[in-house]
Amino acid sequence: MSGLSHVDAEGSVRMVDVGGKPLSRRRATARAYVRMAPATARRLRELPKGDALATAQLAGIMAAKRTSELIPLCHPLPLSLVEVGLTVGEAEVEIVAAAETVAHTGVEMEALVAASIAALTVYDMAKAIDKGMVVEQVRLVEKTKEELS
Repeated sequence: MSGLSHVDAEGSVRMVDVGGKPLSRRRATARAYVRMAPATARRLRELPKGDALATAQLAGIMAAKRTSELIPLCHPLPLSLVEVGLTVGEAEVEIVAAAETVAHTGVEMEALVAASIAALTVYDMAKAIDKGMVVEQVRLVEKTKEELS
């Protein structure tokens, strides 16, 4: 009816049945940016390792592991890897998050949630000094699927 995977023919929401799909190794990578004043980015770069950026990295990893609790129709997945990297530029922080699993369905949502929550954590950590920050361009960058033999 709608072409949406989580809506049935009658228009009701549903969890997608992935039980008939074969197990495969899946990976997804997402990216997000937190735009900010150059002075804010400079202050983040000057922090000792383990402060705001490490907090954001851990928040992203923890969020990926809880994606099915946050997004009602996502399947809980056995994640084999979650990576979250943050790079502070001249006036932004770039977040790149990747998730991997061997499952019946992909890990796009886990990567997107990790990037989003890491970005929101950067925002939270710096909001006291920069009221003009913007979280933007949260997007899926890549997804792969490798059939298992």
